[in-house]
Amino acid sequence: MMQLFDGWKFMAGLGIFLFGMVTMEESIKLLAGRSFKTMIRRYTGTRVKGLITGMISTAILQSSSAVSLMVLAFVGAGLIALVNAIAVIMGAKVGTTLTAWIVAVFGFKFKIDAFSLPLIGIGGLGLIVLSGSVRYVNISKLCAAFGFLFLGLDFMKTSVEAFAAVIDLSALPDLGLWVYVIAGIVLTAIMQSSSATIAIILTTLYSGIIDFSQGGAMVIGANVGTTVTILLGAIGGIPAKKQAAVSSLVFNAGTALVAIPAMPLMFWMVGSIFGLADNAVLGIAAFHTLFNTLGVMLFFPTITTLARYLERVFPEKRTVLTRYIHNTSPQVPEAALAALRKEVLNQLQLSMNYIAARYGVRPIHAGGPSGNISDRPMPVPAITYEDLAVYHAEIFSFYAQVQTESTEKIETLQMESVIRPSRSIMNATKNLYDLLMEIEAFSADDNAFMAEAHRHFNHRLEQLNTIVDQVTRQFEDETLMEALKRFFKSVEDTDKQFIRSCSSAVARSVIRVGEVTRLLMVNRLFTQSSRMMVLSMQTLISTLKPPPDVPDSLS
Repeated sequence: MMQLFDGWKFMAGLGIFLFGMVTMEESIKLLAGRSFKTMIRRYTGTRVKGLITGMISTAILQSSSAVSLMVLAFVGAGLIALVNAIAVIMGAKVGTTLTAWIVAVFGFKFKIDAFSLPLIGIGGLGLIVLSGSVRYVNISKLCAAFGFLFLGLDFMKTSVEAFAAVIDLSALPDLGLWVYVIAGIVLTAIMQSSSATIAIILTTLYSGIIDFSQGGAMVIGANVGTTVTILLGAIGGIPAKKQAAVSSLVFNAGTALVAIPAMPLMFWMVGSIFGLADNAVLGIAAFHTLFNTLGVMLFFPTITTLARYLERVFPEKRTVLTRYIHNTSPQVPEAALAALRKEVLNQLQLSMNYIAARYGVRPIHAGGPSGNISDRPMPVPAITYEDLAVYHAEIFSFYAQVQTESTEKIETLQMESVIRPSRSIMNATKNLYDLLMEIEAFSADDNAFMAEAHRHFNHRLEQLNTIVDQVTRQFEDETLMEALKRFFKSVEDTDKQFIRSCSSAVARSVIRVGEVTRLLMVNRLFTQSSRMMVLSMQTLISTLKPPPDVPDSLS
């Protein structure tokens, strides 16, 4: 007796398909190293760039959820503006439609085991034979993953063919397309993969269990269901993450609300304009792309408005970093000078603490400078680069207020000698902040010299971190100036030594000319930042000495 529906075979097929998707995603990530993160970080400076980057990265990575979660992380770290992050998420929705095209073209037009089994065999053997190379192991995983992807699809397809041959669709009640939209949402929310839901839709459509309009409704639901993953990733996160996650929900749900009434028109376009009336499987892939493209066309012009609204709904909780100047009146120059000096020293400490944490270096103690500057340790606030930029602006604003109150030339000179280190500290912080992605990329390079350069710069940052720690703890120690002079000399010596090592590496063909340019540019900015930090500390220490008389020429 014919078994109408082999449920276990269908579940096995779904499991194999999901396993292939996850393995494929992981292997591509490992093969690319930090390239995807670098691309998303570097090529999202505008909304248009963000949209294109979202499309390309998702088409390659085959996971809109992975790209969207990566964007959430970058938004949380302050590396991507909200408007650009929304554009990336929109682009990701268009890029993910490539999966449907791959499955529709290769999964139903060819004998699947003719290429899925060889891929699994080659990938499995590669994992054993090529185990000595990480790169080739990941390539083998990628081959096997593609094979499992289509093998799972074949299992799902064959498990429902007999069922489709005897079922009478006309005897089933007409439940309306909303039911299929909800089914798509639920399936995707449970499996955390719209690609798996699309595969099920294509399988049941190919077998005749559902018709084209029902499949289209499930596609709309699947797109809405992907927001569950992103919303889960934003739970407990900072407001910026919540803003980006909710923007994904607004985009997907809003597009669905517009597309559902417009489905007859969209179905006509797929059949008449794209010429896929007789090929429902390819038609669903085309509908998937058309649906997401429609969403981008509707919402892309409104990104700025949407971002502003979400920023009001989920306002950022501003981190107050000032410890001294907000309690000091700028009308009393003597007190203002002491408070400004302490504040700039606190800025030095927080800035170095932030950079050290980003580079994975042990943060300096956050208890404040010793002596009479801070008697009780304070907890390290969770700060971002934007917080430090606002902090610097507040310090400068306080300085400007004091300048308007002070009429003494000596006080003016003293204030200027304190505010200069603040500007230099902010400049150095920005340089080190911008260099992180480049230095991290060195560690993922196959070239041993480049990987060693990553360790080299991290070691130099550790040394800078140590001297900053020493200064902020023992600010009034008379021996600090000599220690800073020795450290400054070591910075210069290390700079020259690194340039010589790069020159030798090029001469021995260890690195290419293009690579040495990257190394030297990073070294130049890193050295400049170290110099600025040291000179700032020296200037701050020198302000503790009694000021000299003002020359007549300045009177």
